[in-house]
Amino acid sequence: MKKQLVSFVIPCYRSAETIGSVVDEIEAAMGELERYEYEIILVNDCSPDDTFGKIRELCGKDKRIKGINLARNFGQHAALMAGFHQVKGDILVCLDDDGQTPANEVGKLLAALENGADVAYAKYEHKHHSAFRNFGSRVNDWMLCFMLSKPKDLFISSYFAARRFVLEEMLKYENAFPYVIGLVLRATRNIVNVTVEHRDRMVGESGYTFGKLLALWFNGFTAFSEKPLRIATMAGVGCAGLGFLYGIYTIIKKLVLPGVPIGFSALMASIMFIGGMLMLMLGLIGEYVGRMYICLNHAPQFVVREIVGREEEESEN
Repeated sequence: MKKQLVSFVIPCYRSAETIGSVVDEIEAAMGELERYEYEIILVNDCSPDDTFGKIRELCGKDKRIKGINLARNFGQHAALMAGFHQVKGDILVCLDDDGQTPANEVGKLLAALENGADVAYAKYEHKHHSAFRNFGSRVNDWMLCFMLSKPKDLFISSYFAARRFVLEEMLKYENAFPYVIGLVLRATRNIVNVTVEHRDRMVGESGYTFGKLLALWFNGFTAFSEKPLRIATMAGVGCAGLGFLYGIYTIIKKLVLPGVPIGFSALMASIMFIGGMLMLMLGLIGEYVGRMYICLNHAPQFVVREIVGREEEESEN
């Protein structure tokens, strides 16, 4: 029986000291799964350290490894998309470059696909992230449930395996703001969780800042959901209704108690509240329009500076 090809895609940033160990662990794990072949695609997201130098070294040692060097920092999800365009396998596996996602448990994800799932996400019983990162994950999970209708019992992580047809659907997305989780949820709902271990980072700290997390959330709900616009509409209706009721209350109060002065502070508070809501709604609409403008100008998801590894051999043949 022909072996299935598993393609590992790993976005790399500040991982010169860790990516070698992750690759070694993949090789050891796949060596025990004889029914599979594999390739590894390492995407350097313009890391300021010598990450691509390490990737080049790994490519020189193993013909199954390909390295992609992006021209500037595009973010984790754009780096994943760059890797997806190089995938040749029947199964896609994505994981992190810091060693926290256990590559030696990839067999559990592959077994879930064999049992009929389209996508299998790793689920952690005990997460070894910082309090800030855990908070960001909870907010992200709430956003996915509310904006993208993710099932509440489904845990989403950066470590997952997917069938080829899911990858093909993700590759159809060409806009400048990719959000891989949204693309997966758009392609299929036959998704399962597999419990694996979560580890401490080998070295360093997470590269996700509050600004990056905020940008990721904006990508998610502006690219794959119109619910924020509906919320803005309902908030506008609510504010108009409150203003109308307050006006009725003011008239009745003046008729019942003629001596009571109309409050200037209440008027200013109402104006500030309604004005703030209007600015918020306009800003939200502007966010959608701005992203549409950028996409119409064909802004790239990523720009590849250099590819090393398997493609070099193919060009020689």
